Parts: sequence; C-alpha cells; structure tokens
Amino acid sequence: MKLLITGNTGYIGPVVYRHMHQALPSIQIVGYDNGYFAHCLTGAARLPESALVAQYWGDVRDLPGELLDDVDAVIHLAAISNDPMGSRYEQVTEDINYASSKAIAQKALEHGVKRFVFASSCSMYGYAEGGPRREDDALNPLTAYSRSKVATEQALQELAGSGMVTTALRFSTACGWSDRIRLDLVLNDFVACALSSKEITVLSDGSPWRPLIDVKDMARSMEWALTRDPAEGGDYLAVNVGCQAWNYQVRDLAEAVAKAVPGTSVSINTDAPPDKRSYRVDFSLYEKLAPQHQPQVSLEQAIAEIKAGLEAMNFSDADFRASQFMRLKVIEKHIDEERLTEQLRWN
Repeated sequence: MKLLITGNTGYIGPVVYRHMHQALPSIQIVGYDNGYFAHCLTGAARLPESALVAQYWGDVRDLPGELLDDVDAVIHLAAISNDPMGSRYEQVTEDINYASSKAIAQKALEHGVKRFVFASSCSMYGYAEGGPRREDDALNPLTAYSRSKVATEQALQELAGSGMVTTALRFSTACGWSDRIRLDLVLNDFVACALSSKEITVLSDGSPWRPLIDVKDMARSMEWALTRDPAEGGDYLAVNVGCQAWNYQVRDLAEAVAKAVPGTSVSINTDAPPDKRSYRVDFSLYEKLAPQHQPQVSLEQAIAEIKAGLEAMNFSDADFRASQFMRLKVIEKHIDEERLTEQLRWN
C-alpha cells in the first residue's frame, strides 16, 4: 500500500507513521506538509520523516494532483488545528480546513485513490446537555475549527458511492507524547504545569466534559480506517473515535495529573465564565465496528509518558504558554519575523 499523509510534520504525524510501519510492514508512506511546525522537535533521536519514502513540501491549498498518482490511500491530517488559531485566522481556517479538504478528496477520487481517511473531531458537538453524543445526534459547532470539520464531512458524504471508501474519524481531544509535542492540549498542558511550577492552573471552572484519546490510539484507528470492510459502515462513514472510560471533566484530569506529580496543587478558576465547549461522547459504534482497534492507552499511562518525555528534555519553563510548544505562538512568530503572510503562506 502506498499512503500519502497530508499535514504529517505536526503533532500526530510522527506517531502515525511509526504505528503504520509496525502494523503494515510493507506500507510505503509519503508526506506532504508546508512545514509550519517541522522544526518543533521535542526529544526526537532522529528526524521522524527520515522513515518515509518521500517528503514533499507545499501548501494543501496547492496540492498537485500528480502527487496522488499510484497512491492507494490518503490520511488527511492537514488543518489549522485548534480553536485559538481558528479564531485568529478564521478565513484561512475555512480555506485550509474545508475548501482544501474538499478539493483534495475530489482529486484523490479522480486519481483512483481507494481509501480516504479524514481527521475530523468530536468538537463539532460543541455544547451538549444530556447524555453522550452519538453520530446521528444534532451537531452544535461553536468555533471556526469545528464548523470547518462539519462542512468537510458534508462534502465528503456527497462523494459516497463513488468507489472511494471514505472514513471521517471524529477524534476525541488528543493527548500523549510525540516527537513534536503540543502543550496547547488540555492534558499535555496540565502535565507541563505540574512539572514546571508544581501548580496546575485550570482556566475554566473545571466542570466541562471532554473526551480524550492518546495519539497512539488515534494512529490505531487510522490503521482500521485504511483496512476496514466497507460492508460494515458503508463506503462513507463518520464515527466517534475514543472510548467510554475517557469521558472526563476537566477538573478530574487536573487531579489525575497532580496525583502523578507529587507536590502539585490544583488551582481552579471558580469565577470563570462557563465554558460552552462541554460534551460527552458515545463510542459504541466504533467499539462495534473496530473491536480489534480499540484504545489501549490508559489515562495514567498517557500522563506518565508525557511526564517522562518532558523530563528527558529537562523541561522547566513555567512560561511555556508563550513558547513554541503552543501552535498559535509558532505561527505568530513566523508572521512577526515576516516568514509567513497573514494568509499563512510562506514569504
């Protein structure tokens, strides 16, 4: 199998191709990325992309169709990847996350790609009272990022029946260690707080619900999407990816990290306005369709691996929220130093 991964030099990519090479030894992986974060390596012993057949550099808004020649499958990770970035660059988010995704899927179809895997998000449930959200429940996207995921899923669904097996993986909030760790994700942030200052600062009142998933389990689900039988789930499938046990309230995550890093206190902002992003998610469909690819990493294991990775780097920056570990800060520095335009294109 020849696999093209877009947006591969970010947080998730290195974990994905490590998993794929182990699970599918004959796979050939090609990367396509514009390199916003390629330099943000964290404790890597080698450049992760040295394991690929080829690495191409370019903007997904301009992905050349010929790159899809002889490609069997695409994993489309490329996106403006969180709410702060989406809010700051709303039009760019629509252009990259939605318009480019739609165009790449269409090009993939035209070039005979058989499998298309889209990294979608459970954030499209937004604020959801009541029980855990199922795939056919109403969507309530509250941000430019989550709205782009909804629009892309709708565009992909329109290609159903075209001969390309398409899977939209609605991921829980990512966490866990990577060769390019992000600390603008809730669990990763809490571990960094604990190690650098022995105090976890919860910016909300701690009550919002979040489903989480370790990046290794995200990679496991992508392997399933590349190999799943379309007779179960159909040629087009949108599915929540995670597990029931990983629906947590934010304050519970903070307490779990504090337990793992002795001497850490937890500070919760009880005066914070309500965080509208609060939802639990039902993962029973994924459990039914992918019994051999269920999440295996526990919360305690994820925390321990993040802690060990940061300690190996001698991490101690209490001001990390202003550092290159935060994706928005990296983009802002590129722009301030005139490497990127406001449209997030390289000068």
